[in-house]
Amino acid sequence: MAEAFAAEVAANVLAKLSSAAFQQIGCFWDVQDEFEKLRDVLMAIKAVLVDAEDQQNHNREITLWLQKFKDGCYRVEDLLDEFEIKALRRQVMERGSSRRKVSRFLSGSNSLTFRLCMGRKIKKVKDMLDEIESNKSRFHLLERHHRVRNIIHGQRETYSFVKTSDVIGDDIPVLAIVGIGGIGKTALAQLVFNDERVKAHFWLRIWVCVTEDFDVKQLMIKIIKSATGTTMCKDMNKEELHKVLRDGLKAKRFLIVLDDVWNEDKRKWIELKDLLAIGGQGCKIICTTRSHKVAAITSTVPQYDLEHLPYENSLSLFLRLAFKEGEEVQHKNLVRIGEGIVRKCKGVALAVKTLGSLLCSTRVEYDWELVRDSEIWKLEQKENDILPALKLSYDQLTLLWMANGFLQSSNENEEPEDIGNRYIHELWSRSFFQQVEEGVFYSTFKMHDLVHDLALSVVQNEVNSFNHCSTGNVRHLWLDAPGQGASTLPNNLDRLQSLIISSNEEQKASSESLIADYISRSKHLRVLHLVDSSFEQLPNSIGYLKHLRYLSIYGNGNIERLPNSICNLQSLQTLLLGGCRGIEALPKDIRYLISLRTLCITTKQANLQESGIGCLSSLRFLRFYACGNLKYLFEDMQRLRALRILVIDECKNLVSLPPGLKYLTALQILVISDCEKLDLCMGLELGGEQAGSLQKLFIRGLPKVVSLPQWILLGSAKTLQQLYIIGLENLSTLPRWFRYLVSLQTLGIVDCPKLLSLPQGMQQLAALKQVGITGCPKLGKRCKKQTGEEWPKIAHVPQLYVSNDLETSITHDE
Repeated sequence: MAEAFAAEVAANVLAKLSSAAFQQIGCFWDVQDEFEKLRDVLMAIKAVLVDAEDQQNHNREITLWLQKFKDGCYRVEDLLDEFEIKALRRQVMERGSSRRKVSRFLSGSNSLTFRLCMGRKIKKVKDMLDEIESNKSRFHLLERHHRVRNIIHGQRETYSFVKTSDVIGDDIPVLAIVGIGGIGKTALAQLVFNDERVKAHFWLRIWVCVTEDFDVKQLMIKIIKSATGTTMCKDMNKEELHKVLRDGLKAKRFLIVLDDVWNEDKRKWIELKDLLAIGGQGCKIICTTRSHKVAAITSTVPQYDLEHLPYENSLSLFLRLAFKEGEEVQHKNLVRIGEGIVRKCKGVALAVKTLGSLLCSTRVEYDWELVRDSEIWKLEQKENDILPALKLSYDQLTLLWMANGFLQSSNENEEPEDIGNRYIHELWSRSFFQQVEEGVFYSTFKMHDLVHDLALSVVQNEVNSFNHCSTGNVRHLWLDAPGQGASTLPNNLDRLQSLIISSNEEQKASSESLIADYISRSKHLRVLHLVDSSFEQLPNSIGYLKHLRYLSIYGNGNIERLPNSICNLQSLQTLLLGGCRGIEALPKDIRYLISLRTLCITTKQANLQESGIGCLSSLRFLRFYACGNLKYLFEDMQRLRALRILVIDECKNLVSLPPGLKYLTALQILVISDCEKLDLCMGLELGGEQAGSLQKLFIRGLPKVVSLPQWILLGSAKTLQQLYIIGLENLSTLPRWFRYLVSLQTLGIVDCPKLLSLPQGMQQLAALKQVGITGCPKLGKRCKKQTGEEWPKIAHVPQLYVSNDLETSITHDE
């Protein structure tokens, strides 16, 4: 099962070898013949991969053969990477103002040495692939090919076939809903939670997603947030939290749902239950869990065992997702095949939904039969295990990935970030991801735990955590601490591509040398993510990780400088330094990171004029976070022509923004937050109007702002969709040109106490769908429903929330 991606990995490498860029590279280094030979042997093996992947389920030797082939593909990928890196370094030398200086900075082997070295590497990999190709005859594999088909988004529907009357009872203090993963426990709890009778009965309804460790303090914080809306209690101790909890719940009739409980420690449960014993008459608690032991601990009444969906209901759900309404009568053969698929799902709702959503995209009988008759159903299963059903869907979904890597597109102009967002939407539409939540400049989502289990099973030999890492095949490794599990790691981590390390203050002394050790043993790393690290310096050897694409030391408060060798990483795409409050200055040669697309900075510098950030023309995302001394950014900001998201957050001493900000015509999201001395008007009102593409503007905590400057929306009046104005304590008016924001869909105005009125013409904004006004007592009073002076300007808005802090909030929803 772990080798399901061999064909996709091979296709990725073949696409690279066939690209125009590598044809040029082959000619430049005179290795086009070698590239052609690699292509030939890869094609010969790829032709039988479909049959090999089907047969591996009952032939261990084929699994090992696929493993070796995939390893060979990764080695070819590393080899091609080195050619790309060499090309990037040549670009840096051509850009440099002083070629001699840049050449010294990027010192390395000369062209002849490089050519000879790469020739030897190509031969070694070619010999390895030749051996793999010669061994395939032992398995009598047939040449087969994937059927290519267009896949469209399926409908998302949620059903539960359990009546609420079977669950709700007046005498139930604590009820446990028990069932296997994917059976519909959460869906049933949501059905109860959102029932109108339940809403009317309880004063408070609180939903809490429980973490596996059942941290009582974190549960208290989540309950408080759900009950009161406050997020200001993260730093409180338990005693303080208990007081807030008591004030929020005391004498109120509440319903609490604890979703996905795994804790089997009765003491923790009793502690939480005692804390909640402050409500009024008629409080209820519902727990959802896979564990009967958990149910026995928590439930005070007989638990509710959620059984598999009956076959008839499963089939009904499947048909609703696989066909448009009434369409199934035209495809009786497909319905017959679907009946067989549903039987194999064994009444598990998640499996039925996943396969129904998948097959909605095709009406070809062969595709449906492929699902029904797949060898994957024959895998040995544990009791109540539905993994084969979901594994099959996952295999089909991998066809969505483009041939040339995980983020590839037939459209050469499509940005990788857009491709990734499209993949996420596709997975969400097929129920692999759930509850996608849009943030200001990022989105979050949840993955069903069963789907997470599935993903781990697909790459089981390549992903490991510290407590069971013992294989040299591992490519993605998470360590809970730098030293933990180090003794069990193989000496050679040459195949490692992703390394995530979590550490704490107590481990600081040992972490620096261990990180240097990991770097020296992992020369093909693509990802290095050091979570909550506390070391004081990164080793200079990080500059040797020439394949590195992603580096994060986010939240390290001790590091003071980054080695300048980091600027050797011409393949680096993401650099996250946010929260590194000790950094004195950025590396002086940061301009040489020509592939950088995402950059988050915290620095003690007061001035970034000479930083070189303006040279990073590939940047799409740029954030300045908690730069307490920063007064001035860099004047050549207009050179960042590809920048799409700019975030300036908690820069308390920043006094002005560079004029070049007006010329960022690709900018889609602008966030300016908590900059106490920033005057948005300084130096930016001059100059002509620029055509922009701003879609979302978020400004918060700017006490010097008394009116919104016109430059901030010049050229974006037709593109701006979301505007959030928060905590502008001296803002007194909104500009007249507000009525020109013809695409505005969402407007949020929060904590602007001096704001008296809305601009004339707001009633003409036909696209406006959501307006929220709170913490603005004068404006809130004037926006009172039907009677307020400002009411006619917003009466047409479908979703409206206004609070004047004196009277009950109103909701207007036509």
